Amino acid sequence: MSRLFRCALLLIAAFASSNLTSPARAADKVDLLLVLAADVSRSVTADKFKLQREGYAAAVANPKVLEAIKGGRNGRIAVMFVEWSGAANQKVVIDWTVIDSQQSAHAFGTRMLEEPRAFADRTSISGGVDLAMTELAKAPYFSERQTIDVSGDGTNNSGRDIRLARDEAVAKGIVINGLVILSDQPMPWNPDHTHPPGGLAKYYRDNVTGGPGSFVMEATGFDSFGDAILKKMIAEIADASRELGAPLAR
Repeated sequence: MSRLFRCALLLIAAFASSNLTSPARAADKVDLLLVLAADVSRSVTADKFKLQREGYAAAVANPKVLEAIKGGRNGRIAVMFVEWSGAANQKVVIDWTVIDSQQSAHAFGTRMLEEPRAFADRTSISGGVDLAMTELAKAPYFSERQTIDVSGDGTNNSGRDIRLARDEAVAKGIVINGLVILSDQPMPWNPDHTHPPGGLAKYYRDNVTGGPGSFVMEATGFDSFGDAILKKMIAEIADASRELGAPLAR
């Protein structure tokens, strides 16, 4: 086989490969890779767990969220839902799913309500962030914007230092936003867990959230969780400013 003929074959193969892969790559683009990371530690009671799941499901399927999604360049985002508890307890509840229509949004929300609770252990925010980083790295979709949406009602008390996990995520270009669920009463056996000095929102700002435009929102008890997560998702999808992170009124 002549050298000229071999070169021609290589060029033909390269051209064919590019034609096969380029359209697929373009189809894989989304405007945001979003990991919803929910606290299911033992301080989250059955009623609180139900309200948290229902809040996420309602927010994902809300027309305002879909409107924000449609306003993006690609008109779609990819979302994953994970639950975390102790250092060894993190689970992907719903794998990467493209949200680009009312139908896909409702399907995601419906499945969220159907899946069983993953854990009820200690509180490893760092474990939840670490899992989210791993899943973002192998996501089957591409976006320059990657966000971890952490919700929780207490401080990190299991696993590695949350600040180390936060700093690693930020170094990779990932934004971490927080939604803190404020408890009416401190836990009798560990009051600083849900009521740390300066408040839980300050703890999240100092230790959990990070990256350009990152913010913390507050839900004054689980009753307002649905409203808070709705505003938070819209802010994340629309790349809103920190000013949207003000506490919600009951």
